[in-house]
Amino acid sequence: MRLSEFWQRMEARFGSTYAHSLAADYRVTALGATVNDAIARGDSPKSVWRAICQEFDVPQRLR
Repeated sequence: MRLSEFWQRMEARFGSTYAHSLAADYRVTALGATVNDAIARGDSPKSVWRAICQEFDVPQRLR
């Protein structure tokens, strides 16, 4: 998964404004970091997306 696809999915699920706020401020349990921190440290967008799906019970059609 490319980073651009990751952001498309985030925005589709949470809306543009909230997706970026969540990425900056919310610490995802499975990542032990915020989305932005996880991506900055080199976690793949796919693994970050999977953690988001788990944390927020993202519907299957949006996974």
